[in-house]
Amino acid sequence: MTISSISIGAYGMQRASGQLEQSAVRIARSNTEGNAVDLSREMVNVIGAEADFRASAKVVSVASDMSKALLDILA
Repeated sequence: MTISSISIGAYGMQRASGQLEQSAVRIARSNTEGNAVDLSREMVNVIGAEADFRASAKVVSVASDMSKALLDILA
């Protein structure tokens, strides 16, 4: 259970990082290529990805704490 929780959290962190990178690329390209990028939408995407990353990191942290507690009980 804990191992799958850690992998789920890690996947969520990786996905959020990808979303952040995509937004950064779109923002960076908006000035160079003359593309119309809705900066307010991109900022909402960045804030959402940041929240996703924090939540996923918390899942990993709690799963790690649970594993440690289990090992302490078994020792």
